[in-house]
Amino acid sequence: MKRAYRSGRGKGTEEGRDDSLTRYLVVPLSIYFMTRSFLIAWQFLTAVPLSRIHHDPSPAELADSMAWYPIVGAVLGGLLVVTDYALANWLPREIVAVFLIILLIAMTRGLHQDGLADTIDGLAGGRNPADRLAIMRDSRVGAIGATGLFLSLIARYAAFVSLPDAIRWQALFSAPALGRWAMVSGAYGARYARAEGGLAGSFLAHLSAKHVMGATLAICCVLVWMFGALGAAAILCASFGVSRCLASWFDRMLGGITGDTIGAGNEVVELLFLLLITLSSRHS
Repeated sequence: MKRAYRSGRGKGTEEGRDDSLTRYLVVPLSIYFMTRSFLIAWQFLTAVPLSRIHHDPSPAELADSMAWYPIVGAVLGGLLVVTDYALANWLPREIVAVFLIILLIAMTRGLHQDGLADTIDGLAGGRNPADRLAIMRDSRVGAIGATGLFLSLIARYAAFVSLPDAIRWQALFSAPALGRWAMVSGAYGARYARAEGGLAGSFLAHLSAKHVMGATLAICCVLVWMFGALGAAAILCASFGVSRCLASWFDRMLGGITGDTIGAGNEVVELLFLLLITLSSRHS
């Protein structure tokens, strides 16, 4: 009996050690994978490297990182707020607006502006989906794409200059986060346009509802903090409608979405948010 008791005690101790080891490993591993997903999202969306060991992620890891897109946007929005506050007492608002645009483009290496220009070129210049996709693949920017990009920057400049002080920092903080959430919500369930595949197509196949829910939870926290529950709900519903309408239109015009159209969606949602919140605050 003593031998049996000792044997059972040893087994129980071994199982207890296994359980303790599992508990000690779960939290660090969870933090590691969450940190890795954020770093992948950051390095994919910005020009600022934060790590040397998180390059070349798999398509599944790129999809996981999309849940962090609004958080990356919130960090960019925080940089806009700090820059705006630091320069406001030294420079006219018009010049500050120029610096804010330069900062945002520099931080993102013009990724979304490039997507917007290519998308406009393709949609305006092609007669069918194949022609439009071929134009979008061309690295050169056409006259129509350049004009559309210029007009979008002028509109962004006007919005930055016109933002009322009462909601200025809230809008600057929220706009990049909202635009990057729209990239996720617009891409979910959409088919990739290019039959030969591409970078976006390889990880959009792994984009799932849990990634969209994670991104939505993040943007809800940002918007509720900035504008309250009712304001957050209105902004989120309007942005979701815009992102899904764009995805549907791209599907009709191109046969699906591409990396360029995802970036264009970010620019459209950001810009509409800035313009509409400026107009609504001035008429309230």
